[in-house]
Amino acid sequence: MKTAVFSTRRYDQSLLTRANEQAGHELVFIQDRLTAETAPLASGCRAVCVFVNDSVDAAVMEILARQGTGLVATRSTGFNHVDAVAAARLGIEVVRVTDYSPYSVAEFAVGLLLAVNRKIARAVSRTRDGNFELDGLMGFDLHGKTVGVIGTGKIGTIFARILRGFGCEVLGHDAFPRPEFEQLGARYVPLPELIATSDVISLHCPLTEATRHIIDAQALASMKPGVVLVNTSRGGLVDTEAATQALKTGQLGGLAIDVYEQEASLFFQDLSSTIITDDVIQRLVSFPNVIVTGHQAFFTVEAIGQIMATTIESITAFERGEPLRHRIPQG
Repeated sequence: MKTAVFSTRRYDQSLLTRANEQAGHELVFIQDRLTAETAPLASGCRAVCVFVNDSVDAAVMEILARQGTGLVATRSTGFNHVDAVAAARLGIEVVRVTDYSPYSVAEFAVGLLLAVNRKIARAVSRTRDGNFELDGLMGFDLHGKTVGVIGTGKIGTIFARILRGFGCEVLGHDAFPRPEFEQLGARYVPLPELIATSDVISLHCPLTEATRHIIDAQALASMKPGVVLVNTSRGGLVDTEAATQALKTGQLGGLAIDVYEQEASLFFQDLSSTIITDDVIQRLVSFPNVIVTGHQAFFTVEAIGQIMATTIESITAFERGEPLRHRIPQG
C-alpha cells in the first residue's frame, strides 16, 4: 500500500525499509514535516506515517481525506499532535505505537539527571580546554533524596525502580495508580505534596489539556529551593517562561529537558549554521545548570526497531481490513 512517510531522516528510511521487507508496502519518504502546506505531497497515498512534530490538525485531516488517505500512523506513543476528533469525523483511522522499549526513555531520564546534577557536560567542556579546576562542578548525592515521579506508566515505573536502586525515596502521582509502582517501595501522594517535598521531579505523563503546564509558575514557587526538574515526555508539560524565571532566582536548581514547547521548528534538524530566532531556547541553553537535548530519549536500537515494526504491522492490518490493535481512541 502506498504510504507517505513524513519527517524522515536517514535512520527512519533505513530502519522502516528493513521492517517493510516482508510486507512490501510502497513507502514514499518525505523529509518535510506534515503541515497544511506539505499535505498535498501525500496525494494518492492511502496511508500517511508521521512523527511527533508533524501537525496533523483538522485542516491537514481535511486535505488528507480529500486525497483519499484513510490511515494516519504515528511513529510515537503520544498522539497529542493528531486531531482525533477530526479524524473520526472524516473517517480516518489513527494508529500509534502503543509499546516500545520503555527502558530507552527511563534510562535517558536518569542520564539527564546525573548529567545536570554532577555538571558532567560542563566538566567535559572544561577538560577539553585543558581546565581541570573543580570549582562550580559540585553536585549532591542522590542517595537519600526524595524523587517525585509524575506519570507512573511503564516508563515512569522503570525510572522509579532505577532511582530506588540509588537509595532514593520515590513519590508518585498518576490518575491511574499501578500496583507495580508501589511494589517497588514507592508511594503515591497528592500532586501538591509531591511538588512541595521532592528534591528531584521527573515528568513521564502524556500531554493532555489536563496536564498542559502541569509545571507552571505556581507549581515552581511551591517546590523546594534548588529542586532539579527532568522532562523527557512532552514539552508542553512545562511552562518554559516560568521555568526560566525560576532558574534566574535559583528556585529551580537544575533543568534537564529532552523536549521543548516550541520544538517543532527546531528539533530533528541541523541549525548550527543558521541564526536561531527562538529567544527562549537561546536563554535556556545559556544557563550553566540547564541541559537540553533534541528529543533523543527514545533513540535506541531496540526502541526504534520496535517502533518501525509496529508501524508496518498497523499499515498491513489496515490494508487487509483487519482489526487495528494500536488504534487510538477517537471522538
